[in-house]
Amino acid sequence: MIRGFARSAALTVTLAASLTATAFAQSAPPPEPATPFAIGGIETATNTPATTRPTQGTAVGLRLYALDCGRIQVADMGMFSDTGEYDGRPGNLVSPCFVVVHPKGTLLWDTGLGDHLAGKGPVTDGGVTLQVERSLQSQLQLIGVKRIDYLAFSHTHFDHTGNAQAFPNATWLVNRQELDAALKNPGAFVNPDHIRPPRQARQITIEGDHDVFGDGSVRILRTPGHTEGHQVLLLRLAGSGPVILSGDLYHTRENRHYQRVPAFNASRADTLASMNRIETIARNLGARIIVQHDPADFAALPQAPAYLE
Repeated sequence: MIRGFARSAALTVTLAASLTATAFAQSAPPPEPATPFAIGGIETATNTPATTRPTQGTAVGLRLYALDCGRIQVADMGMFSDTGEYDGRPGNLVSPCFVVVHPKGTLLWDTGLGDHLAGKGPVTDGGVTLQVERSLQSQLQLIGVKRIDYLAFSHTHFDHTGNAQAFPNATWLVNRQELDAALKNPGAFVNPDHIRPPRQARQITIEGDHDVFGDGSVRILRTPGHTEGHQVLLLRLAGSGPVILSGDLYHTRENRHYQRVPAFNASRADTLASMNRIETIARNLGARIIVQHDPADFAALPQAPAYLE
């Protein structure tokens, strides 16, 4: 799976050396956002809702836990933009898991790199280093969650599905388009053994948006582009307000700010359309968007056993 990052780097569009040097010059001013839907300020837009307004579908007692399910160091981030801004630059990403505790049950959103890496230290291959310091199971114990009722993924890449098979008794919320595409053509980033629902697991097939608990407080929103059936998660928290977990709609704050598209995405056009949709929803709701892979966005969340509510 690690080699997938190195192989996919070959898809990156390489700019001429002179243009690359100019793009990375610290003295050069940052480029203007590329579209009317791009964000006006990285820090403000990522962490502060544009407006505060009451939202329908808020569930009293709804809680969001952010768990550290791995770290990813990339020697060359070039594949994360098809317009060359990151060529030759190293970068760090996080691979979190999120637990949503609702009065009607518990949802696990994404399952990280996998507990098989826990305690092994850095594992490096092909210019990518993976590390898991704490197992997901130990963190579930820390927050007092003994049962996962629902399991869902933003998409089927290995850094989001590493612990999926540890929850055979959960109800799997399966995006049919995503699963079919991943099993038909797994590619470098998909481990088919992770994403096949266990035989005993109950399955609910998702074709578009999905209301997890039936009250509007936790909704999976269809956002194709990164993969064929990519999704994000919208929460309406009573105290913190609306929150959107980005999956891989964005990998970094910069990618959100400038609407940069990774070279390995399934569809550039679908990616930009999904960004358009989610930014519009966030603006209308005054929602906070959490870029799941961005270390600063993850660090800004309460550390377990603390939570957002």
